[in-house]
Amino acid sequence: MPNFYGTEVASRLMLGTAQYPSPAILADAFRRSGAGIATVSVRREAGGDRAGQDFWALIKELGVAVLPNTAGCHSAREAITTAHMARELFDTPWIKLEVIGHADTLQPDPFGLIEAARALTDDGFQVFPYCTEDLVLCERLLEAGCEVLMPWGAPIGTGLGLNNIYGLRSLRAHYPDVPMVIDAGLGLPSQAAQAIEMGFDAVLLNTAVAKAGDPAMMAESFALAVQAGALAHAADPMEPRDMAAPSTPVLGKAFL
Repeated sequence: MPNFYGTEVASRLMLGTAQYPSPAILADAFRRSGAGIATVSVRREAGGDRAGQDFWALIKELGVAVLPNTAGCHSAREAITTAHMARELFDTPWIKLEVIGHADTLQPDPFGLIEAARALTDDGFQVFPYCTEDLVLCERLLEAGCEVLMPWGAPIGTGLGLNNIYGLRSLRAHYPDVPMVIDAGLGLPSQAAQAIEMGFDAVLLNTAVAKAGDPAMMAESFALAVQAGALAHAADPMEPRDMAAPSTPVLGKAFL
C-alpha cells in the first residue's frame, strides 16, 4: 500500500470532495470506494461558517485522512498563504500544492510551484505537489524537499486519461523509489488500472466520480480497477512484442 511521508494509506484510491450532487451521495461514494484519502479545497470550504463546519463534520465521519489543497491559487504567495490556513483548519502538515499557471489547461506554473514547495517544506509542511511529468521540474521539486510527486494524467476535469505514456513511464523509471500519484485527467476505471499497472502508487480523481450518473457506483468501479492494476503490476506482466508468438508449441506437431 502507498506510504506518504511515513504514513501508510489503506487504499491506492484518493478522492476529491467537490461537485457531488449532495453530501449523502458524497458519503456513499467514499464508503463504496474504500478511498483512504480525501482532498479538500481550503478556498471552497470556509472553516468558520456553518456550511464549512457541517462539511468538516461529514469528512470526519468518513474516517479517512484529509489532504487539504491550494486549488485555485495562481501564485506562490497565494498558495503559501492558503497552505497556512489549511494547517490551522485541518491540523495536518499535509498539503496538496497547486499553483496554476494557465487558465485554460490549468497546467501548473513550474516556477511558482518550486518556489512555494521550497518555502512550505522549510516551514514543516509535507508537500504533495500537483505537477506535470516533466523530469526537470520533478527533480527540482524533490530538491526542494518534496517526498511525493503528483503528475497529471491530463488536464483537470477532462477525463482524457494518460496523455503522455512515454513521459509518465520515464518519470516512474527515473525515480523508482519516490511515491507517485497520478492526479487529474482520469475519466474511466480502465485508465486508473493502467496507471497502477505502470507502477504508480495511487490515483487521485474527483470529476470522474462526482459527475457520473451514479457517483457511488463509479467510485466502487474505480476501487476495483486500482486493485486489478496493483495485482497486475505485482504479477510482472509480459513485455509487448512486435511479432506474433504461438501460445501452443509447434514442436511435435504433425505436418501433412
